[in-house]
Amino acid sequence: MLSYAFEGSTKRYIAKTIGDMLNDNAEKYANNDCLISVHQNIRLNYKQFNAEVDRLAKGLMALGIKKQDKVAIWSTNNAQWVFTQFATAKIGAVLVTINPAYRTNELEYALKQSEVNTLIMIEHFKTSNYIDIFYEVAPFARGTTPGQIHSNKLPHLKNVVCISEEKHTGMFKWQDILDMSDKVSEEEFIERQRSLNFDDVVNIQYTSGTTGFPKAAALTHFNILNNGYFVGEAMNFTDKDRLCIPVPFYHCFGMVMSNLACTSHGATMIIPSEYFEPLSVLTVIEKEKCTAVHGVPTMFIAELEHPEFKKFDLSSLRTGIMAGSPCPVEVMKRVNKEMHMSEVEIAYGQTESSPVITQTSVDDTLEHRTETVGKALPFVEVKIVNPETGDIVPVGEQGELCARGYNIMKYYYNNEEATKSTVDDSKWLHTGDLAVMSEDGYFKITGRIKDMIIRGGQNIYPREIEEFLYTHPKISDVQVIGVPDKKYGEQVCAWIKIKDGESLTEEEVKEYCNEKIAHYKIPKYIKFTDSFPMTITGKIRKVEMREISTKELGLEDVK
Repeated sequence: MLSYAFEGSTKRYIAKTIGDMLNDNAEKYANNDCLISVHQNIRLNYKQFNAEVDRLAKGLMALGIKKQDKVAIWSTNNAQWVFTQFATAKIGAVLVTINPAYRTNELEYALKQSEVNTLIMIEHFKTSNYIDIFYEVAPFARGTTPGQIHSNKLPHLKNVVCISEEKHTGMFKWQDILDMSDKVSEEEFIERQRSLNFDDVVNIQYTSGTTGFPKAAALTHFNILNNGYFVGEAMNFTDKDRLCIPVPFYHCFGMVMSNLACTSHGATMIIPSEYFEPLSVLTVIEKEKCTAVHGVPTMFIAELEHPEFKKFDLSSLRTGIMAGSPCPVEVMKRVNKEMHMSEVEIAYGQTESSPVITQTSVDDTLEHRTETVGKALPFVEVKIVNPETGDIVPVGEQGELCARGYNIMKYYYNNEEATKSTVDDSKWLHTGDLAVMSEDGYFKITGRIKDMIIRGGQNIYPREIEEFLYTHPKISDVQVIGVPDKKYGEQVCAWIKIKDGESLTEEEVKEYCNEKIAHYKIPKYIKFTDSFPMTITGKIRKVEMREISTKELGLEDVK
Protein backbone atom coordinates (compact mmCIF):
# COMPACT_ATOMS: atom_id res chain seq x y z
CA MET A 1 0.00 0.00 0.00
CA LEU A 2 1.45 3.35 -1.07
CA SER A 3 1.41 6.61 0.92
CA TYR A 4 -1.30 8.38 -1.07
CA ALA A 5 -4.58 9.78 0.24
CA PHE A 6 -7.60 11.57 -1.15
CA GLU A 7 -10.69 12.38 0.89
CA GLY A 8 -13.98 12.95 -0.89
CA SER A 9 -16.94 14.78 0.67
CA THR A 10 -20.68 15.20 0.38
CA LYS A 11 -20.01 18.94 0.78
CA ARG A 12 -19.51 21.03 -2.33
CA TYR A 13 -16.97 23.70 -3.16
CA ILE A 14 -18.08 27.30 -2.69
CA ALA A 15 -18.01 28.44 -6.31
CA LYS A 16 -18.19 32.14 -5.48
CA THR A 17 -15.95 35.08 -4.88
CA ILE A 18 -15.37 36.06 -1.27
CA GLY A 19 -17.54 39.14 -1.79
CA ASP A 20 -20.47 37.13 -3.13
CA MET A 21 -20.19 34.73 -0.20
CA LEU A 22 -20.32 37.64 2.26
CA ASN A 23 -23.29 39.22 0.48
CA ASP A 24 -25.23 35.96 0.69
CA ASN A 25 -24.39 35.31 4.33
CA ALA A 26 -25.03 38.92 5.35
CA GLU A 27 -28.59 38.35 4.22
CA LYS A 28 -28.89 34.84 5.64
CA TYR A 29 -27.41 35.68 9.06
CA ALA A 30 -28.26 39.40 9.11
CA ASN A 31 -28.77 39.75 12.87
CA ASN A 32 -26.09 37.33 13.99
CA ASP A 33 -22.93 38.79 15.57
CA CYS A 34 -20.29 38.98 12.84
CA LEU A 35 -17.35 40.99 14.19
CA ILE A 36 -16.53 41.98 17.76
CA SER A 37 -13.34 43.93 18.36
CA VAL A 38 -13.11 44.06 22.13
CA HIS A 39 -10.21 46.50 22.44
CA GLN A 40 -11.94 48.93 20.05
CA ASN A 41 -15.43 48.47 21.54
CA ILE A 42 -16.82 47.59 18.10
CA ARG A 43 -19.70 45.13 17.75
CA LEU A 44 -21.35 44.50 14.38
CA ASN A 45 -23.90 41.99 13.14
CA TYR A 46 -23.61 40.55 9.62
CA LYS A 47 -25.82 43.21 8.04
CA GLN A 48 -23.86 46.04 9.70
CA PHE A 49 -20.51 44.47 8.93
CA ASN A 50 -21.36 44.05 5.25
CA ALA A 51 -22.48 47.70 5.10
CA GLU A 52 -19.14 48.85 6.55
CA VAL A 53 -17.27 46.66 4.06
CA ASP A 54 -19.28 48.09 1.15
CA ARG A 55 -18.62 51.64 2.30
CA LEU A 56 -14.87 51.03 2.39
CA ALA A 57 -14.97 49.15 -0.93
CA LYS A 58 -16.64 52.10 -2.67
CA GLY A 59 -14.14 54.47 -1.08
CA LEU A 60 -11.26 52.41 -2.45
CA MET A 61 -12.89 52.43 -5.89
CA ALA A 62 -13.20 56.22 -5.65
CA LEU A 63 -9.50 56.30 -4.83
CA GLY A 64 -8.92 54.79 -8.26
CA ILE A 65 -8.16 51.21 -7.30
CA LYS A 66 -8.80 48.87 -10.21
CA LYS A 67 -9.09 45.11 -10.50
CA GLN A 68 -5.84 43.34 -9.60
CA ASP A 69 -4.27 46.52 -8.17
CA LYS A 70 -2.23 45.66 -5.08
CA VAL A 71 -3.45 47.05 -1.76
CA ALA A 72 -1.13 46.33 1.16
CA ILE A 73 -2.09 46.36 4.82
CA TRP A 74 0.58 46.81 7.47
CA SER A 75 -1.21 46.58 10.78
CA THR A 76 -1.85 44.63 13.93
CA ASN A 77 -5.26 43.03 14.50
CA ASN A 78 -8.20 45.44 14.42
CA ALA A 79 -11.62 45.83 12.82
CA GLN A 80 -10.20 47.94 9.98
CA TRP A 81 -7.97 45.03 8.98
CA VAL A 82 -11.03 42.80 8.53
CA PHE A 83 -12.97 45.50 6.68
CA THR A 84 -10.01 45.85 4.32
CA GLN A 85 -9.80 42.09 3.75
CA PHE A 86 -13.37 41.90 2.49
CA ALA A 87 -13.53 45.31 0.80
CA THR A 88 -10.53 44.57 -1.43
CA ALA A 89 -12.04 41.17 -2.29
CA LYS A 90 -15.31 42.84 -3.34
CA ILE A 91 -13.61 45.17 -5.83
CA GLY A 92 -11.14 42.63 -7.20
CA ALA A 93 -8.03 44.19 -5.69
CA VAL A 94 -5.22 41.98 -4.38
CA LEU A 95 -4.64 42.30 -0.64
CA VAL A 96 -0.93 42.19 0.18
CA THR A 97 -0.61 41.24 3.84
CA ILE A 98 2.50 42.70 5.45
CA ASN A 99 3.94 41.35 8.68
CA PRO A 100 3.53 43.96 11.46
CA ALA A 101 7.07 43.09 12.57
CA TYR A 102 8.54 44.28 9.25
CA ARG A 103 10.83 47.29 9.40
CA THR A 104 12.45 49.49 6.74
CA ASN A 105 14.26 46.96 4.54
CA GLU A 106 11.46 44.39 4.69
CA LEU A 107 8.72 46.96 4.12
CA GLU A 108 10.51 48.41 1.11
CA TYR A 109 11.07 44.93 -0.30
CA ALA A 110 7.40 43.97 0.02
CA LEU A 111 6.09 47.23 -1.45
CA LYS A 112 8.46 46.98 -4.40
CA GLN A 113 8.31 43.21 -5.01
CA SER A 114 4.51 43.02 -5.05
CA GLU A 115 4.08 46.36 -6.87
CA VAL A 116 1.82 47.90 -4.23
CA ASN A 117 -0.46 50.70 -5.41
CA THR A 118 -1.99 51.58 -2.03
CA LEU A 119 -0.66 51.05 1.50
CA ILE A 120 -3.00 50.97 4.50
CA MET A 121 -1.16 51.24 7.82
CA ILE A 122 -1.41 52.03 11.51
CA GLU A 123 0.44 54.86 13.30
CA HIS A 124 2.36 52.84 15.86
CA PHE A 125 2.63 49.52 17.64
CA LYS A 126 4.31 49.26 21.04
CA THR A 127 7.63 51.11 20.65
CA SER A 128 7.57 51.10 16.85
CA ASN A 129 6.51 54.29 15.07
CA TYR A 130 5.15 53.11 11.72
CA ILE A 131 4.88 56.66 10.41
CA ASP A 132 8.61 57.26 10.90
CA ILE A 133 9.47 53.87 9.41
CA PHE A 134 7.38 54.60 6.32
CA TYR A 135 8.92 58.05 5.81
CA GLU A 136 12.37 56.48 6.08
CA VAL A 137 11.43 54.10 3.27
CA ALA A 138 9.57 56.77 1.27
CA PRO A 139 10.94 60.24 2.17
CA PHE A 140 9.44 61.51 -1.09
CA ALA A 141 5.97 61.14 0.44
CA ARG A 142 6.57 63.99 2.87
CA GLY A 143 4.89 67.19 1.76
CA THR A 144 2.98 65.57 -1.09
CA THR A 145 -0.76 65.76 -1.60
CA PRO A 146 -2.49 62.50 -0.57
CA GLY A 147 -2.98 60.32 -3.63
CA GLN A 148 -0.17 62.04 -5.53
CA ILE A 149 2.83 60.03 -4.33
CA HIS A 150 5.28 59.34 -7.13
CA SER A 151 8.84 58.03 -7.08
CA ASN A 152 11.11 55.88 -9.19
CA LYS A 153 12.11 54.10 -5.97
CA LEU A 154 8.57 52.71 -5.50
CA PRO A 155 7.08 53.31 -8.96
CA HIS A 156 3.70 51.69 -8.27
CA LEU A 157 2.93 53.34 -4.93
CA LYS A 158 0.36 56.13 -5.25
CA ASN A 159 -1.70 56.16 -2.05
CA VAL A 160 -1.10 55.77 1.66
CA VAL A 161 -3.99 55.50 4.11
CA CYS A 162 -3.37 55.77 7.84
CA ILE A 163 -5.80 54.17 10.28
CA SER A 164 -5.93 57.23 12.50
CA GLU A 165 -7.84 60.41 13.19
CA GLU A 166 -4.69 62.51 12.87
CA LYS A 167 -3.57 63.87 9.51
CA HIS A 168 -0.09 62.91 8.31
CA THR A 169 1.58 64.55 5.35
CA GLY A 170 1.12 62.65 2.09
CA MET A 171 -1.43 60.31 3.68
CA PHE A 172 -5.19 59.95 3.69
CA LYS A 173 -6.97 59.41 6.99
CA TRP A 174 -9.16 56.32 7.25
CA GLN A 175 -12.25 58.53 7.39
CA ASP A 176 -11.19 60.26 4.15
CA ILE A 177 -11.64 56.98 2.27
CA LEU A 178 -15.01 56.30 3.85
CA ASP A 179 -16.16 59.82 2.92
CA MET A 180 -15.22 59.14 -0.73
CA SER A 181 -17.70 56.27 -0.96
CA ASP A 182 -20.50 58.60 -2.11
CA LYS A 183 -18.59 59.21 -5.34
CA VAL A 184 -19.23 55.63 -6.50
CA SER A 185 -22.78 54.62 -7.41
CA GLU A 186 -24.37 51.38 -6.33
CA GLU A 187 -24.59 50.37 -10.00
CA GLU A 188 -20.84 50.85 -10.50
CA PHE A 189 -20.12 48.87 -7.36
CA ILE A 190 -22.39 45.99 -8.35
CA GLU A 191 -20.94 45.92 -11.86
CA ARG A 192 -17.40 45.67 -10.43
CA GLN A 193 -18.42 42.70 -8.29
CA ARG A 194 -20.11 40.99 -11.24
CA SER A 195 -16.93 41.31 -13.30
CA LEU A 196 -14.89 39.22 -10.87
CA ASN A 197 -13.97 35.56 -11.17
CA PHE A 198 -13.38 33.22 -8.25
CA ASP A 199 -10.13 32.10 -9.88
CA ASP A 200 -8.72 35.65 -9.68
CA VAL A 201 -5.80 36.23 -7.33
CA VAL A 202 -7.16 38.01 -4.25
CA ASN A 203 -4.30 37.77 -1.77
CA ILE A 204 -0.51 37.85 -1.67
CA GLN A 205 0.96 36.28 1.46
CA TYR A 206 4.66 36.50 2.19
CA THR A 207 6.22 33.30 3.44
CA SER A 208 8.06 33.41 6.76
CA GLY A 209 11.38 33.63 4.97
CA THR A 210 13.58 31.62 7.36
CA THR A 211 16.28 31.92 4.72
CA GLY A 212 16.70 34.55 2.03
CA PHE A 213 13.96 36.96 0.97
CA PRO A 214 10.33 36.05 1.65
CA LYS A 215 8.42 34.72 -1.34
CA ALA A 216 5.00 36.10 -2.30
CA ALA A 217 2.41 33.31 -2.54
CA ALA A 218 -0.45 34.40 -4.82
CA LEU A 219 -3.78 32.96 -3.62
CA THR A 220 -7.19 33.09 -5.30
CA HIS A 221 -10.73 33.54 -3.97
CA PHE A 222 -11.27 29.82 -4.64
CA ASN A 223 -8.07 28.85 -2.79
CA ILE A 224 -8.67 30.61 0.48
CA LEU A 225 -12.48 30.73 0.66
CA ASN A 226 -12.81 26.98 0.24
CA ASN A 227 -9.89 26.24 2.55
CA GLY A 228 -11.47 28.39 5.27
CA TYR A 229 -14.83 26.70 4.66
CA PHE A 230 -13.50 23.14 4.93
CA VAL A 231 -11.46 24.05 8.02
CA GLY A 232 -14.71 25.27 9.60
CA GLU A 233 -16.52 22.13 8.48
CA ALA A 234 -13.90 19.97 10.20
CA MET A 235 -14.64 21.86 13.44
CA ASN A 236 -18.42 21.41 12.95
CA PHE A 237 -18.79 25.18 12.80
CA THR A 238 -22.27 26.70 12.60
CA ASP A 239 -23.72 30.18 12.97
CA LYS A 240 -23.83 29.53 16.75
CA ASP A 241 -20.04 29.41 17.09
CA ARG A 242 -18.01 32.29 18.47
CA LEU A 243 -14.28 32.22 17.71
CA CYS A 244 -11.67 34.06 19.77
CA ILE A 245 -8.89 35.10 17.35
CA PRO A 246 -5.56 35.97 18.99
CA VAL A 247 -3.52 34.86 15.96
CA PRO A 248 -2.36 37.59 13.52
CA PHE A 249 -4.57 38.44 10.56
CA TYR A 250 -1.64 39.09 8.25
CA HIS A 251 -1.04 35.33 8.13
CA CYS A 252 -3.35 32.62 6.76
CA PHE A 253 -4.05 31.37 10.29
CA GLY A 254 -5.95 34.54 11.13
CA MET A 255 -7.17 35.61 7.72
CA VAL A 256 -8.30 32.22 6.37
CA MET A 257 -8.60 29.64 9.15
CA SER A 258 -10.25 32.22 11.41
CA ASN A 259 -12.00 34.96 9.41
CA LEU A 260 -13.09 32.92 6.40
CA ALA A 261 -13.95 29.87 8.49
CA CYS A 262 -16.30 32.12 10.47
CA THR A 263 -17.89 34.14 7.67
CA SER A 264 -18.50 31.07 5.49
CA HIS A 265 -20.57 29.60 8.35
CA GLY A 266 -22.26 32.70 9.78
CA ALA A 267 -20.12 32.40 12.92
CA THR A 268 -18.68 35.27 14.99
CA MET A 269 -15.15 36.69 14.73
CA ILE A 270 -13.92 38.03 18.08
CA ILE A 271 -10.70 40.05 18.34
CA PRO A 272 -9.45 40.09 21.95
CA SER A 273 -6.62 42.60 21.42
CA GLU A 274 -4.40 44.01 18.69
CA TYR A 275 -1.67 41.49 19.47
CA PHE A 276 -1.51 38.29 21.50
CA GLU A 277 -1.84 38.81 25.23
CA PRO A 278 -2.87 35.73 27.25
CA LEU A 279 -4.91 37.60 29.87
CA SER A 280 -6.99 39.29 27.15
CA VAL A 281 -7.71 35.92 25.57
CA LEU A 282 -8.84 34.36 28.84
CA THR A 283 -10.97 37.40 29.69
CA VAL A 284 -12.69 37.48 26.30
CA ILE A 285 -13.41 33.75 26.23
CA GLU A 286 -15.30 34.07 29.49
CA LYS A 287 -17.03 37.38 28.74
CA GLU A 288 -18.11 36.57 25.16
CA LYS A 289 -18.84 32.89 25.82
CA CYS A 290 -16.51 31.82 23.03
CA THR A 291 -16.98 28.30 21.74
CA ALA A 292 -13.60 28.15 20.02
CA VAL A 293 -10.13 29.68 20.19
CA HIS A 294 -7.19 29.41 17.81
CA GLY A 295 -3.50 29.59 18.56
CA VAL A 296 -0.02 28.20 18.14
CA PRO A 297 1.28 25.93 20.93
CA THR A 298 3.26 28.75 22.57
CA MET A 299 0.02 30.75 22.91
CA PHE A 300 -1.81 27.90 24.61
CA ILE A 301 1.18 27.36 26.92
CA ALA A 302 1.12 31.06 27.87
CA GLU A 303 -2.61 30.88 28.61
CA LEU A 304 -2.33 27.72 30.68
CA GLU A 305 0.60 29.07 32.69
CA HIS A 306 -0.86 32.52 33.32
CA PRO A 307 -1.02 33.18 37.10
CA GLU A 308 -4.75 34.00 36.87
CA PHE A 309 -5.70 31.08 34.60
CA LYS A 310 -7.80 29.26 37.21
CA LYS A 311 -9.93 32.34 37.86
CA PHE A 312 -11.62 32.14 34.47
CA ASP A 313 -14.66 30.13 33.44
CA LEU A 314 -13.76 28.63 30.06
CA SER A 315 -16.56 26.06 30.03
CA SER A 316 -18.15 27.61 26.92
CA LEU A 317 -15.21 26.36 24.83
CA ARG A 318 -15.71 23.35 22.62
CA THR A 319 -13.18 23.43 19.83
CA GLY A 320 -10.41 25.38 18.14
CA ILE A 321 -7.19 24.79 16.28
CA MET A 322 -3.63 24.41 17.46
CA ALA A 323 -1.26 24.85 14.53
CA GLY A 324 1.81 26.67 13.26
CA SER A 325 4.34 24.35 14.91
CA PRO A 326 4.35 20.84 16.42
CA CYS A 327 2.00 20.42 19.38
CA PRO A 328 3.52 18.90 22.53
CA VAL A 329 1.44 15.97 23.74
CA GLU A 330 1.30 17.22 27.32
CA VAL A 331 0.07 20.64 26.19
CA MET A 332 -2.72 19.04 24.17
CA LYS A 333 -3.83 17.00 27.19
CA ARG A 334 -4.01 20.14 29.35
CA VAL A 335 -5.94 22.07 26.69
CA ASN A 336 -8.44 19.19 26.47
CA LYS A 337 -8.97 19.00 30.20
CA GLU A 338 -8.26 22.43 31.72
CA MET A 339 -9.62 24.58 28.89
CA HIS A 340 -12.60 22.29 28.24
CA MET A 341 -11.63 21.99 24.57
CA SER A 342 -12.52 18.34 24.12
CA GLU A 343 -12.81 18.87 20.36
CA VAL A 344 -9.64 20.91 19.80
CA GLU A 345 -7.96 20.00 16.54
CA ILE A 346 -4.55 20.01 14.93
CA ALA A 347 -4.12 21.44 11.45
CA TYR A 348 -1.10 21.27 9.19
CA GLY A 349 -0.15 23.14 6.05
CA GLN A 350 1.74 26.15 4.79
CA THR A 351 1.11 29.50 3.16
CA GLU A 352 1.42 28.00 -0.31
CA SER A 353 -1.53 25.67 0.41
CA SER A 354 -3.93 28.40 1.57
CA PRO A 355 -2.84 27.10 4.23
CA VAL A 356 -4.36 23.80 5.45
CA ILE A 357 -3.52 20.42 3.91
CA THR A 358 -4.47 18.02 6.72
CA GLN A 359 -6.60 18.36 9.85
CA THR A 360 -7.86 16.15 12.64
CA SER A 361 -11.59 15.94 13.36
CA VAL A 362 -13.64 16.68 16.47
CA ASP A 363 -14.24 13.01 17.19
CA ASP A 364 -10.69 11.78 16.67
CA THR A 365 -9.05 9.93 19.53
CA LEU A 366 -6.62 11.75 21.80
CA GLU A 367 -3.88 9.65 20.24
CA HIS A 368 -4.75 10.85 16.75
CA ARG A 369 -4.99 14.45 17.95
CA THR A 370 -1.63 14.36 19.71
CA GLU A 371 0.47 12.10 17.52
CA THR A 372 -0.74 13.07 14.03
CA VAL A 373 -1.83 16.10 12.01
CA GLY A 374 -4.97 14.33 10.84
CA LYS A 375 -6.17 13.27 7.42
CA ALA A 376 -6.19 15.13 4.12
CA LEU A 377 -8.85 17.85 3.93
CA PRO A 378 -11.69 17.05 1.51
CA PHE A 379 -10.67 17.31 -2.17
CA VAL A 380 -6.94 17.56 -1.34
CA GLU A 381 -4.55 14.88 -2.55
CA VAL A 382 -1.56 14.04 -0.34
CA LYS A 383 1.35 11.75 -1.03
CA ILE A 384 4.67 10.93 0.65
CA VAL A 385 7.62 10.64 -1.73
CA ASN A 386 11.27 9.75 -1.60
CA PRO A 387 12.93 13.21 -1.72
CA GLU A 388 15.69 11.91 -3.98
CA THR A 389 13.71 9.86 -6.51
CA GLY A 390 10.22 11.39 -6.29
CA ASP A 391 8.67 7.92 -6.01
CA ILE A 392 5.73 7.42 -3.64
CA VAL A 393 6.94 5.45 -0.61
CA PRO A 394 5.07 2.58 1.07
CA VAL A 395 2.76 3.31 4.01
CA GLY A 396 4.78 3.70 7.20
CA GLU A 397 7.91 4.89 5.42
CA GLN A 398 9.19 8.43 5.85
CA GLY A 399 9.46 10.85 2.97
CA GLU A 400 8.54 14.35 1.79
CA LEU A 401 4.89 15.34 2.02
CA CYS A 402 3.43 16.71 -1.22
CA ALA A 403 -0.08 18.07 -1.83
CA ARG A 404 -2.27 18.83 -4.82
CA GLY A 405 -5.74 20.35 -5.12
CA TYR A 406 -7.92 23.47 -5.06
CA ASN A 407 -5.86 24.96 -2.21
CA ILE A 408 -2.48 25.14 -3.94
CA MET A 409 -1.31 28.68 -4.73
CA LYS A 410 -1.44 30.00 -8.28
CA TYR A 411 2.25 30.96 -8.22
CA TYR A 412 4.86 33.00 -6.39
CA TYR A 413 4.29 36.55 -7.59
CA ASN A 414 7.11 37.83 -9.80
CA ASN A 415 9.19 34.72 -9.09
CA GLU A 416 8.82 32.10 -11.79
CA GLU A 417 11.98 30.24 -10.80
CA ALA A 418 10.85 29.73 -7.19
CA THR A 419 7.40 28.65 -8.41
CA LYS A 420 8.88 25.93 -10.60
CA SER A 421 11.07 24.62 -7.78
CA THR A 422 8.10 24.41 -5.36
CA VAL A 423 5.16 23.30 -7.55
CA ASP A 424 6.11 20.65 -10.11
CA ASP A 425 4.72 20.13 -13.62
CA SER A 426 1.98 17.87 -12.28
CA LYS A 427 0.84 20.65 -9.88
CA TRP A 428 2.14 18.92 -6.75
CA LEU A 429 3.30 21.27 -4.00
CA HIS A 430 6.57 20.07 -2.45
CA THR A 431 6.36 21.12 1.20
CA GLY A 432 9.90 20.34 2.34
CA ASP A 433 8.39 18.55 5.36
CA LEU A 434 9.19 14.98 6.30
CA ALA A 435 6.15 12.86 7.15
CA VAL A 436 4.81 9.34 7.55
CA MET A 437 1.35 8.10 6.54
CA SER A 438 -0.38 5.33 8.48
CA GLU A 439 -2.67 2.69 7.04
CA ASP A 440 -5.74 4.51 8.34
CA GLY A 441 -4.83 7.64 6.37
CA TYR A 442 -3.42 9.81 9.17
CA PHE A 443 -0.22 11.78 8.72
CA LYS A 444 2.57 12.42 11.17
CA ILE A 445 5.07 15.23 10.53
CA THR A 446 8.53 14.07 11.54
CA GLY A 447 10.50 17.21 10.75
CA ARG A 448 11.82 19.49 8.06
CA ILE A 449 14.20 18.05 5.49
CA LYS A 450 16.52 20.95 6.31
CA ASP A 451 16.15 20.43 10.09
CA MET A 452 17.23 16.80 10.07
CA ILE A 453 20.43 16.26 12.05
CA ILE A 454 23.01 13.89 10.57
CA ARG A 455 25.40 12.73 13.30
CA GLY A 456 28.08 10.33 12.13
CA GLY A 457 25.80 9.02 9.39
CA GLN A 458 22.82 8.61 11.75
CA ASN A 459 19.66 10.52 10.79
CA ILE A 460 18.19 12.23 13.86
CA TYR A 461 14.78 13.87 13.82
CA PRO A 462 14.49 16.75 16.34
CA ARG A 463 10.74 16.20 16.90
CA GLU A 464 11.38 12.77 18.43
CA ILE A 465 13.81 14.16 21.01
CA GLU A 466 11.55 17.16 21.71
CA GLU A 467 8.56 14.93 22.42
CA PHE A 468 10.65 12.84 24.81
CA LEU A 469 11.99 15.86 26.72
CA TYR A 470 8.47 17.30 27.04
CA THR A 471 7.74 14.39 29.39
CA HIS A 472 10.23 15.77 31.95
CA PRO A 473 8.15 17.29 34.79
CA LYS A 474 10.33 20.40 35.03
CA ILE A 475 10.48 21.25 31.31
CA SER A 476 7.94 23.77 29.95
CA ASP A 477 9.15 23.93 26.34
CA VAL A 478 12.05 22.56 24.29
CA GLN A 479 13.48 22.90 20.79
CA VAL A 480 16.21 20.69 19.34
CA ILE A 481 18.69 21.67 16.61
CA GLY A 482 21.92 20.41 15.11
CA VAL A 483 25.22 22.27 15.50
CA PRO A 484 28.55 21.67 13.72
CA ASP A 485 30.93 18.99 15.03
CA LYS A 486 34.44 18.22 13.76
CA LYS A 487 34.25 14.47 14.41
CA TYR A 488 30.57 13.60 13.72
CA GLY A 489 29.53 16.39 11.35
CA GLU A 490 26.71 17.47 13.66
CA GLN A 491 25.78 17.16 17.32
CA VAL A 492 22.45 17.51 19.08
CA CYS A 493 21.76 20.76 20.91
CA ALA A 494 18.63 21.33 23.03
CA TRP A 495 17.23 24.71 24.03
CA ILE A 496 15.14 24.20 27.17
CA LYS A 497 12.65 26.45 28.92
CA ILE A 498 12.14 25.44 32.57
CA LYS A 499 8.76 25.68 34.28
CA ASP A 500 8.30 28.64 36.61
CA GLY A 501 9.64 27.98 40.11
CA GLU A 502 11.70 24.96 39.03
CA SER A 503 15.44 24.48 38.59
CA LEU A 504 17.28 22.07 36.33
CA THR A 505 20.88 21.29 35.38
CA GLU A 506 22.49 19.89 32.24
CA GLU A 507 23.50 16.79 34.16
CA GLU A 508 19.91 16.16 35.27
CA VAL A 509 18.65 16.44 31.70
CA LYS A 510 21.26 14.03 30.36
CA GLU A 511 20.64 11.59 33.21
CA TYR A 512 16.91 11.69 32.38
CA CYS A 513 17.78 10.68 28.81
CA ASN A 514 20.11 7.82 29.76
CA GLU A 515 18.74 4.37 28.93
CA LYS A 516 15.53 5.95 27.61
CA ILE A 517 16.69 7.15 24.18
CA ALA A 518 19.64 6.08 22.03
CA HIS A 519 22.94 7.52 23.16
CA TYR A 520 23.51 9.41 19.91
CA LYS A 521 20.21 11.26 20.37
CA ILE A 522 21.10 12.56 23.84
CA PRO A 523 21.87 16.30 23.54
CA LYS A 524 25.57 17.04 23.82
CA TYR A 525 24.81 20.72 24.34
CA ILE A 526 22.02 22.18 26.46
CA LYS A 527 21.03 25.83 26.57
CA PHE A 528 18.51 27.04 29.16
CA THR A 529 16.43 29.91 27.84
CA ASP A 530 13.34 32.00 28.61
CA SER A 531 12.26 32.25 24.98
CA PHE A 532 12.91 31.07 21.44
CA PRO A 533 13.48 33.17 18.32
CA MET A 534 10.29 32.91 16.28
CA THR A 535 8.22 34.53 13.59
CA ILE A 536 5.15 36.54 14.59
CA THR A 537 3.00 33.52 13.72
CA GLY A 538 4.75 31.41 16.33
CA LYS A 539 6.99 29.37 14.05
CA ILE A 540 10.34 28.65 15.66
CA ARG A 541 13.27 30.07 13.71
CA LYS A 542 15.64 27.12 13.99
CA VAL A 543 17.99 28.71 11.47
CA GLU A 544 18.52 31.58 13.91
CA MET A 545 18.84 29.16 16.84
CA ARG A 546 21.62 27.32 15.01
CA GLU A 547 23.43 30.58 14.32
CA ILE A 548 23.21 31.65 17.97
CA SER A 549 24.33 28.30 19.37
CA THR A 550 27.14 27.91 16.86
CA LYS A 551 28.50 31.32 17.88
CA GLU A 552 28.02 30.81 21.65
CA LEU A 553 29.73 27.41 21.50
CA GLY A 554 32.62 28.77 19.41
CA LEU A 555 31.92 26.40 16.53
CA GLU A 556 32.03 28.93 13.66
CA ASP A 557 35.21 27.42 12.20
CA VAL A 558 34.12 23.79 12.48
CA LYS A 559 33.78 22.23 9.04
